[in-house]
Amino acid sequence: MATVTLDNISRSFNQVKVVCDITFQVPEGEFWVLVGPSGCGKSTILRSIAGLESITDGNLFFDDVLMNAIPARERDVAMVFQNYALYPHFTVAENLGFGLKMRGEKKQVIAEKVEFVSQILNIHHLLHRKPKQLSGGQQQRVALGRAIIRQPKVFLLDEPLSNLDTQLRDQTRTELKKLHNQVGITTIYVTHDQVEAMTLGDRIVVLDKGKIQQIGTPAEIYNNPSNKMVATFLGTPPMNIIPVTYHDGALWINEQQSLSLTVSLMKKIPPKNGQGWDLGIRPEFITVINDNEDTQNTILTQVEVIEPLGKEILVSLIIVDSEINLNLQLPIQWTGKRGDKIKIKLNLDNSYIFDPTTGLIVNN
Repeated sequence: MATVTLDNISRSFNQVKVVCDITFQVPEGEFWVLVGPSGCGKSTILRSIAGLESITDGNLFFDDVLMNAIPARERDVAMVFQNYALYPHFTVAENLGFGLKMRGEKKQVIAEKVEFVSQILNIHHLLHRKPKQLSGGQQQRVALGRAIIRQPKVFLLDEPLSNLDTQLRDQTRTELKKLHNQVGITTIYVTHDQVEAMTLGDRIVVLDKGKIQQIGTPAEIYNNPSNKMVATFLGTPPMNIIPVTYHDGALWINEQQSLSLTVSLMKKIPPKNGQGWDLGIRPEFITVINDNEDTQNTILTQVEVIEPLGKEILVSLIIVDSEINLNLQLPIQWTGKRGDKIKIKLNLDNSYIFDPTTGLIVNN
C-alpha cells in the first residue's frame, strides 16, 4: 500500500487545460472517490496516476517517491476499466493468474493466490469457465480479482460498475466495499454516479470543469456543500434551488409569495434590499400542509409530474406564478394528482444561501 499525493497537477491537450491544479492526498489504505459530471477530468486524473497520461505540470508521489517520470509498468498499480478486457481464450483461473505468471511467479504460488482471491470474490466455482460463459457481474469480479491478486500499492477503478444492471450494480458495490475492508489496498475510484460516491468513499473529491470543487467525507459534503454545483450534484433527488430577492426581512420569490427569514438565515444574508440570492433546500425538508395550517414560510405550488418509486413518490412541482421547479419526496400513501395545487412548507433552518453570481455558499 502507498500514500498517493497529487501536488498541483495539471494536464493539457493542445494547450487547453483539461485538469487544473489538482491537489489532494489519499492516505495509505483509504478508499477515495473522484466524482463529477462527464468531462470534468476525473478519468484523466486517474490515468495520470496510473501513468497512462503524462502530467503537464505538478508532481505525483507514491509515499515520498516522485512518480512523474516512472513508466506505468513500474508504478505497481492495478487498474480496472469499464471494459473488463478479459482474455477470451483463458479460463477464469488463467485470467486471474496471468499477471503473476508474467512476473515469473512459481505455479504453486499462483495457484494459492488464485484460490485465495477467488474465495474472497465468490468465484471459486467458476475457475474452469471462460469469460463468454460468465454473466456481466461475474466478469466484473474476475477483472477485480485479476487486479487484486497482484497486491499492488494502489488500486485504480474507472467506472467499473457502469455496464451492470441496477440490481447487480448495487450488489457488486456492497461486495466491493467488503473487499476493500478485507484487503485494505489504497483505492481511488472514478464514477459519475453520486450514489456510488456516497456509499463507497471514505472521502469524496467533487470535480467540475477540471477543478476540485470540494473534498470531504460523504456526510460533510452532503450537509455542508461549498457551492451550488456540489449541493445540486450530490443527493437524490437533488437539492432544490429557488431564486429569491431580499426586501425588508423577507425573501421574495415573486410579487405574491415570500418567505420570512429565520434567525439562522438572518445571520447569513446581508440586509440589503433588492439583493438577489439562491435559496437551496433539500426535498426532505419540505412538507405538504393543509390549507388551514400555519401559513408562515409556505409556498403555493402545482403538481407537474408524479413518479411512484415503490416505498415513496417523487413529485415534481412548479411554484405558482413562476417557472421555478421543485422536487419533493412523499410517502406512497399520498393521493394527489397532476394539476393539483398544493401548499408546501419549507424548513428554512435547514436551508442554504448561495451567491447567484459565483455559486459559492454564503456563510456570513
